[in-house]
Amino acid sequence: MRKVTHKAVHEGAHAVETMRFNVLVARTMELVNATRKAIDSGPGPSDPAVREAVEAVAVMLSLVTPYTAEEMWSRLGHQPSVALAGWPTVDPELLVEDVVTCIVQVAGKLRAKLEVSPSISEAELERLALADESVVRALEGRGVRKLVIRAPKVVNVVPE
Repeated sequence: MRKVTHKAVHEGAHAVETMRFNVLVARTMELVNATRKAIDSGPGPSDPAVREAVEAVAVMLSLVTPYTAEEMWSRLGHQPSVALAGWPTVDPELLVEDVVTCIVQVAGKLRAKLEVSPSISEAELERLALADESVVRALEGRGVRKLVIRAPKVVNVVPE
């Protein structure tokens, strides 16, 4: 929950700096959804990480929906105003990703999603991509003419 919160706050700050308020709203909505999921299935509403997330939502919303944010801030027990709260501090250690989702496409169609380390080697990523059942089925009877790897996030397989 804390990683999701700090990532949303970090990306929200960048969105504000670049005047992309629609992105700020999107990141806030993602944080609200993650918080709701944590409340329903995880630690519950009394967890400090959940409270941190809700406070971050209030601060992020204060830029686009000030009255709603003020109401939230008041219900959280804070005084005097969310406008005086300042932007939440981001912990850089919580921004480091342990796992990234790699998309594997065969002939331009999504065939697999692999959860891999961001520091995975290209050779290992190629091995994992070509070993996936969906990729093997899509290549059935055909060889690989070309394999393009873009960072650890996308693998494009061009069949013969």
